[in-house]
Amino acid sequence: MAAKATRRLAAILLGLAASLTTASAHALSVQEAILLAKPAVALVTARIDADITMNCGQGPVTVRPAPFIETGTGWFVDGRGWLITNAHVVDPVQRLPPWVIHELKKKAVDQACVDPVLRSRGLMRGQRPEVEDQIRRDASARALESAKVETEPKLTVLLSNGMLLDAEVKKFSPPISIGVNNKPLAGSGRDLALLRVKDGVYPALGLTGRDAQIGDPVHILGFPGVVLSHELLNKSATLEASVTNGGVSGFKVDAIGQDLVQTDAPAAHGNSGGPAVGDDSLVVGVLTFVSLSEGGAIVQGYNFMIPAHDVRTFVQETPARPGESRFNPLWRAGVELLLDQRYPAAAAKLAEVNQLLPNLVDVKRAMAEADEKVKHPPPQPFPWAWATFGVSLVSAGAYGGMFGRRWWRNRYRILPAQVIAAIESGNTPVLLDVRTQTDFETSPLRLPGAKRLDPEDVARGTFTLDVKPEQMIVTYCTSPEEATSAVTAQTLREHGYKHVRILKGGLGGWTNARLPVESKSALPSIGLEIYKNLTLGDLERKHFKAGETIFKEGAPPNGEAYVIHGGVVEIRRTFDGEHRLLGTMGEGELVGEMALFREGPRSADAIAQTDVEMLVIKNERLDWLIRNRPQLTVEILRRLSNWIVQTDRERAQSTAR
Repeated sequence: MAAKATRRLAAILLGLAASLTTASAHALSVQEAILLAKPAVALVTARIDADITMNCGQGPVTVRPAPFIETGTGWFVDGRGWLITNAHVVDPVQRLPPWVIHELKKKAVDQACVDPVLRSRGLMRGQRPEVEDQIRRDASARALESAKVETEPKLTVLLSNGMLLDAEVKKFSPPISIGVNNKPLAGSGRDLALLRVKDGVYPALGLTGRDAQIGDPVHILGFPGVVLSHELLNKSATLEASVTNGGVSGFKVDAIGQDLVQTDAPAAHGNSGGPAVGDDSLVVGVLTFVSLSEGGAIVQGYNFMIPAHDVRTFVQETPARPGESRFNPLWRAGVELLLDQRYPAAAAKLAEVNQLLPNLVDVKRAMAEADEKVKHPPPQPFPWAWATFGVSLVSAGAYGGMFGRRWWRNRYRILPAQVIAAIESGNTPVLLDVRTQTDFETSPLRLPGAKRLDPEDVARGTFTLDVKPEQMIVTYCTSPEEATSAVTAQTLREHGYKHVRILKGGLGGWTNARLPVESKSALPSIGLEIYKNLTLGDLERKHFKAGETIFKEGAPPNGEAYVIHGGVVEIRRTFDGEHRLLGTMGEGELVGEMALFREGPRSADAIAQTDVEMLVIKNERLDWLIRNRPQLTVEILRRLSNWIVQTDRERAQSTAR
């Protein structure tokens, strides 16, 4: 049984080790979640070029002003070429709103009308602002209304490898528009657009299947305008998405009653349409708008997302399948191998990824790191986990063997509380006192109702026991580790007694459990309490012949009190030169404790009236018994009280005479 328990414990530890080695396959770190998501994020650009013909007063002029450009963020929802972004990002191309045409006309006025007049007067832009504004107002009044505009809208998607893809809007749910009465206009929708680019193998993001909860981590990926236009950054800033981090901070509804998820993750113009992913790399929501102050500045901490379940509803009746991609499994495997520091395998897997869609920024960076580690392997740390596992396994074997041996030794042992439970349940066991003859004669205590069975008779096979073979038997002794009980119990089982148990702790275990005992002879109550709390084998014994002095009045106590284990002791004291007998004390009485309590000399003589055996109780042991055995303390106080009453009575009688 011990070996079987050890094997079972080893199997459990091996299972735990296996689960630890595979835990990374089920839980993503923040770094891994972001790495898996980033390649699927792309820059979406809506560009409107136009040829505009207008008359500034010198006849018709055709110019091509700087294009109107709106940038935002998109992400592949399906790796076959389907992307999600905000409708307001692609709205200039999709519906060509009048305000876009107006912006282009204003640029054309500057180019066709304002700049020639300024040059003719020898002025540059900004040199005479008041003159420039007047020229612009005059030209706008003449040219804006009559201008003819021929637009060339174009929608593109830029991947992080520099690949520029033409895109087409396949589904469009307009953004919310607010009218002059500060109410939403008819036709306001979910602010989502589904784009299509040419067929290919692209990374894709899946949608979470659970509703966001307050405090959920959120990572927003996108192309904020402040980064794209930063004068200190080179043009590569347009290729790689930025990441900001925060959490879900609330739930709101928009002006037409649609659900929104609020987040404190920072965002800016250009993040529109970008995915917000959780720590599982799945899309939690799509950023739709930020919050502005009265002056028009972005107020961070109050940004809003379209929840993932609305995105799922939006693409439901389209060919797009969220998260479907041939790219994803290879990329995930490569990232896991890299983070697990399995660099040769990671390099090989990432090379496969790069063949599917070459030169994505994150893939190239991961490949470079893996190749560098293959060429220059980092120093390997000491394998503490495996060393710990090995030590644990060895310890488990050792402890398993120890527990197995303990179980084997204790399989027939029974606790005092279990004996009481058996009695209360009606299955009263037969209690057998199997102490050695010496121990039996030495101790005056026994378990209530116990039968005496000499272990030597059992060993010789010359015993008789009036007990049915199927009845429960409990043996007890005072030997170390219940050795005498164990031998006797084994012999009884060999003689056909099937239910023989060993009382764990023996007589001492029973008394330590505060269970009742009885005396073989008439003991005073104080003696009964003392014997219940003493281990006789550990006590010093002293023997005195009849007439010998045990201690003298006035002598130092030497830190010792006594229990009379056998015989009779006289207590005498000298009064006015006369040596008087105060009383006699027998078995079980405590003698000499007064000097220890008073920390003074002996107050009387103790003389053996018969041959006497005394048990020595040291001061430390007596002090412990007084503090920890309240019943013994009560008995000592009761005896002292009786002595005081008796002394007062004797003094009263002496005075009366």
